[in-house]
Amino acid sequence: MPNTLRPSIERASLPLVTKLTSLPRAVPFLLLLALLVAGVMIAGPVGFILMSVGAVFVGWILYLSWPRLTSSERIMRSAVLLLAAVLAITLLFPRH
Repeated sequence: MPNTLRPSIERASLPLVTKLTSLPRAVPFLLLLALLVAGVMIAGPVGFILMSVGAVFVGWILYLSWPRLTSSERIMRSAVLLLAAVLAITLLFPRH
């Protein structure tokens, strides 16, 4: 039985990916950067939510682009995803 998850996610993502590609190239990057920086600057649940939204976005883009990435690109993008996830968790549970 063939895997139907990837094609269904790609079909569902197509409208948003089309909108993202119609924007100037720097806009999605700057929006992600703003989410991640705001998440770090704002502590507590709000920072966690902002950082989590950024991590989900990175994870979604990583999943969609995975088959076309080289090994080094996969490692670097996975590291960004891991860093965003760890930062989100530390924002939810701050050490005093």
